[in-house]
Amino acid sequence: MVTATVNLAATAVATDSLGPGRRAVVWVQGCPLNCRGCVAPDWIPLETNRIVTPEALAAQILAMPRIGGLTLSGGEPMLQAAALADVVRRVRAVRDLDVICFSGFTLARLRDNPPTPAVAELLAVIDVLIDGPYVAARDNGRGLRGSDNQAINHLTDRLRGSEYDFADRPRTAELHVDARSVTLVGVPPPGLLTALDAARARHTSHAPRTPLALESAGPEIVSEVLG
Repeated sequence: MVTATVNLAATAVATDSLGPGRRAVVWVQGCPLNCRGCVAPDWIPLETNRIVTPEALAAQILAMPRIGGLTLSGGEPMLQAAALADVVRRVRAVRDLDVICFSGFTLARLRDNPPTPAVAELLAVIDVLIDGPYVAARDNGRGLRGSDNQAINHLTDRLRGSEYDFADRPRTAELHVDARSVTLVGVPPPGLLTALDAARARHTSHAPRTPLALESAGPEIVSEVLG
């Protein structure tokens, strides 16, 4: 039996911006939905990015210190349901993290007409599913969802009674900086993407690709955006 692998776009270590508590984040490559205004257009193409095994990705997550949760996004996680379910099971065999997943498909569609055979397997290990396509005209600038047509589905009771307001909390985002890139982590507050696009255009010789993965951008962009 061949084990499914993960077509990985990116990971983030120890963020507070994509769910309650300190979290690890996994973004996958590839999405069939092409939502207008998607925060991560580079991760829409159904092409190979970085292939990793569930075992290796689980080990990377477990090596992140002091995290209590895992957030899955992309791209479209449900296109890689088998591999991601394997990742979650491997992680939880060592550390019982809560799991939040973003999907552009509605929960009803995932249950009635799943895009891949293992969708039910992934749903079984998710605590909160934020579902539905992003609709820019319905982005109210609040909460963990990108637009208010998206539903917050508590598939388990694990986070249902928490004080975390998925639908209406003020948005936060983090800029993770290393020697060669700036990565935006979180659901962007109003105006932040526009500011990042403008700053990157001023500091590079070509138009911005996506503010979520500002490849070849330097820390000067962060300084400009943050004032």
